[in-house]
Amino acid sequence: MARRIAVAATGEFGADVLERLAAEHDVVQLFTRPDKPRGRGRKLAPPPAKEAARRLRIPFEQPAKLDDSVGIAARTVVVCAYGLLIPNELLERALWLNVHPSLLPRWRGAAPVERALMAGDDETGVTIHRTVEALDAGPVAARRVFPIAPEDDAGAVYARAAEVAAELLRDVLAQDEPRFEPQVDEGVTYAEKIRPEDRELDPETPAQELVDRVRALSPHIGARLGDLLVWRARVGEDGSFQPLEVQPAGGRRMSYDAYLRGRR
Repeated sequence: MARRIAVAATGEFGADVLERLAAEHDVVQLFTRPDKPRGRGRKLAPPPAKEAARRLRIPFEQPAKLDDSVGIAARTVVVCAYGLLIPNELLERALWLNVHPSLLPRWRGAAPVERALMAGDDETGVTIHRTVEALDAGPVAARRVFPIAPEDDAGAVYARAAEVAAELLRDVLAQDEPRFEPQVDEGVTYAEKIRPEDRELDPETPAQELVDRVRALSPHIGARLGDLLVWRARVGEDGSFQPLEVQPAGGRRMSYDAYLRGRR
């Protein structure tokens, strides 16, 4: 059943979920973050969710912050990779449903997929919960687990999470009054934002941990090995860390073998 909804989203994951929602529901409003400088030229660029909204002809707003002056055009707002604090006065004016790509309460916070991969988790999932003031702590309407394959990077996990999120939201949004269950208190972990030091590959670290870090930071952030970005890697038969796809500073992505040949 199609439902009139608003969406709050900014990043690639949020844009993916927005497009999936727009295929089934009447999305009448998007809240997204302001444009910001990107790329080597540092030119202002729109966030991915805004670009999706333009393609879909969905009205969008880009407030620098949310307060009680913001108008909400629907009774339900789906939040996905948005990145702004939603104040309590707005939470009381609509049903805000947060799409979180982890099995809450594990990996609350900004980088749940990246942190799950860095930790070597072999499964994750999606949780749909009511947005509350406390970080990712709201009661749960739906959740589903899925495996993380050894070759999956963050891009693959986010793509699977968007697909699962759309399926879960289909059921939740079909209910006039979704039923919520409190989150459990055990197993809470936090997925902190990716910091510059998280991107560094220390050769003294066990090879599997380095491979997991590369997977966590691909295909968009990039792990650093000296002046190289490493996009794909494996553990060799001798147990060593072996880069497979790299990108020199100012250069293009290439196989590590091609990079080594170019240095001879």
